[in-house]
Amino acid sequence: MLNFKSVALRRGQRLLFEEASFTIHSGEKVGITGANGAGKSSLFRLILGEIHIDAGEITMPPNLDIAHVSQETPASERTALEYVMDGDRELRLIEAELGEAEKRGDGVRLGLLYSRLEAIGGYEARARAAKLMAGLGFGPGDEAKVVNRFSGGWRMRLNLAQALMCRSDMLLLDEPTNHLDLDAVIWLQEWLSRYPGTLLLVSHDRDFLDDIVDHVLHIENQAVALFSGNYSAFEIRRAELLGQQQAAYERQQREVARVQAFVDRFRAKATKARQVQSRLKALSKLELIAAAHVDSPFRFSFLPPEKLPSPLLKVDDGSVGYGTTAILNGVNLTLNPGERIGLLGPNGAGKSTLIKLLAGMLNPGSGERLEAQDLRIGYFAQHQLEQLRVDESPLQHLQKLDPRATERDLRNFLAGFGFCGDQALAAVAPFSGGERARLALALLIYRKPNLLLLDEPTNHLDLNARDALALALQDYQGAMVLVSHDRHLLRTVANDFWLVADGKAEKFDGDLDDYRQWLSSRRSASQSVVESITTPSRKDQRRQDAERRRALRPFQQALERAEAALEKLTSEKRRLEERLSAPELYEIEAKPALQALLLEKAEIDHRLAETESLWLEAVEALESVLGEV
Repeated sequence: MLNFKSVALRRGQRLLFEEASFTIHSGEKVGITGANGAGKSSLFRLILGEIHIDAGEITMPPNLDIAHVSQETPASERTALEYVMDGDRELRLIEAELGEAEKRGDGVRLGLLYSRLEAIGGYEARARAAKLMAGLGFGPGDEAKVVNRFSGGWRMRLNLAQALMCRSDMLLLDEPTNHLDLDAVIWLQEWLSRYPGTLLLVSHDRDFLDDIVDHVLHIENQAVALFSGNYSAFEIRRAELLGQQQAAYERQQREVARVQAFVDRFRAKATKARQVQSRLKALSKLELIAAAHVDSPFRFSFLPPEKLPSPLLKVDDGSVGYGTTAILNGVNLTLNPGERIGLLGPNGAGKSTLIKLLAGMLNPGSGERLEAQDLRIGYFAQHQLEQLRVDESPLQHLQKLDPRATERDLRNFLAGFGFCGDQALAAVAPFSGGERARLALALLIYRKPNLLLLDEPTNHLDLNARDALALALQDYQGAMVLVSHDRHLLRTVANDFWLVADGKAEKFDGDLDDYRQWLSSRRSASQSVVESITTPSRKDQRRQDAERRRALRPFQQALERAEAALEKLTSEKRRLEERLSAPELYEIEAKPALQALLLEKAEIDHRLAETESLWLEAVEALESVLGEV
């Protein structure tokens, strides 16, 4: 389906990759991996035709229907449901043509269009769009809200739903989980596993990739390689290849050293000159093998907390919410050093609200929040990224935290978070989301907190940064409460899970697989609610359309018969006129044949006039019925 042959791509003066040759077949699900800036998003832009290759050839079938997630949501007063349905381009085309056909009173065209509408599942389109929205975390009633009322993150979910709505041959998804919570990630994973087309997926979520993809396309060191299997299989194979490369490198280095030692020893001896020159020539022709290495610029490590009181924080029978509305009631939670809690629960159930209660950003409406005298909280949430001072550098941010520290120590610390050289001195303003997230984590870690409250810390972080964070959290000595849609991180660092749902926060007796089953049962129950909203209108629409088709069908059939007869008689008339135009027909001896043809033409003209009258009557009757139905 998609074939790259010796493709090279540059962005400005920078070479992203060259000699890229691979084939992706129809129905394959391919995860695209590589460091930030390696060219993953540029690869998508190539496929979409937004940029052009510098060398090589890309081929794919003509008229391939490719769906992708728009990065912008236009200001729109359309309802969210209609906006999502816009993703089904053929549906919208048929609806537009139906409107035109009704205006023209074209019964034949209407019949064909209704048949096409039924064939593509058009009568179920509203229900399908509502299910997509529900799966991505939208609540009851959200489908009727206008697009402009949603925040940026929710608009991105609408764009994702619109892309999924398209009945595409190929689907391109670039970090689709960035704006999703765990529930929506699990739902999307199940949806993509059932997707019948070809999927190209960029993601930094190991579990998400593992459960979906059957191939991995890896971009590294300006080369592209396609591997069979899921992400775990790719990591094993890549480690094997790196090991083989390193072994070959070491063997070659030993041989180079041996030859070089011979050259150095006998260079000055005339009797050995020919042998020395021979070895030097062999060395010059040798294609050197590069040393194998895995680039990971990150070395996160939590500094030991200065004090670890026990308990660090306690909530007794607390309730919390906004204004007079309580989101959670009866919260009882004690956090001691070494506690590692992952929060689970449906979207909007109150996970972030509970984190804010623990952080002291929200006061309990009832009950008590008791903190230790030496409690030092490290709180990470997405709004921390917005609070960074964009005109200051990472080094200046740290210097304000610790004015007495030396610049060398601070720069060494920042280097572990990927801020090396000039980047440690650069202003934050042009930083990417991933760079800002790493800086926010660095500032948090430097404060030596004894209680970590992390609300989606991996958003915008690539796989290397996520791995570094997971390793650092495993060695952390304080207490931790974590909200994340990254199941690998949850599984790696959390010892206990708490479920936030139905106004309560309680310990969850199970693991992430058990939570997935719990979520599936809950979704099945809520799905009936969605269907109760969409199904009646769908049934009514189908019933009305069926009644319309039944009412129109006799008149459409009469019109079709009249049109078919007109076409046949017109063809007969044209044939007779061609024969009557022959000069020899008007010779004296051809008079009987001429009379016979003239009689036949007169009969055809009479029948044609009658049929035209029938056709006009059929059109008038159909227009009359269209006005009534």
